[in-house]
Amino acid sequence: MIIVSTDKSKLNVPFIQNFLKDIYWAAGRTIDEVQTTIDASFCFGIYLDDEQVGFARVVTDYVVFAYLMDVFIDEEYRGKGYSSILIDAMMKEPQLQQVKIWRLATSDAHFLYEKFGFTALAHPEKMMEKVIK
Repeated sequence: MIIVSTDKSKLNVPFIQNFLKDIYWAAGRTIDEVQTTIDASFCFGIYLDDEQVGFARVVTDYVVFAYLMDVFIDEEYRGKGYSSILIDAMMKEPQLQQVKIWRLATSDAHFLYEKFGFTALAHPEKMMEKVIK
C-alpha cells in the first residue's frame, strides 16, 4: 500500500541524503545539511508498505508563497505514478490551501508539474536570485 505522510519522524534521512548527494540540484549535500533542510521545511515522505520510496519538501509561509524542493522518487520505483501521488498530496494538503503562489525549479520534469497547473513564469524578468557557491 502506498501512503504519503507529513510526519517528519517517519523520514529516513540517510535514504534522502543518499539520493540527494548525487543528483544535479543537491550534489554533495551532507546529512547534516539534509537534516537542516528537513527541520526548516514542510516535508512529505511517500511510502510503499512502510518503506520510504520518495520525498519532497515545501518552503512556505503558509499564506503567500510556497516553493517545492527536493522532489524525488527512488529510481527503483519510478514509472508507477508515485510522483503524481506525491505532488497531488502536496497540492491537497490542508495546511497549504491558503498559499497563493507556488514555485519550483526543474530541468527535466515539466510534464509532471504541468499536470498540476504549473506553468513557465509569466514575468521572468521580475525574478532575481543570488547564488552563493
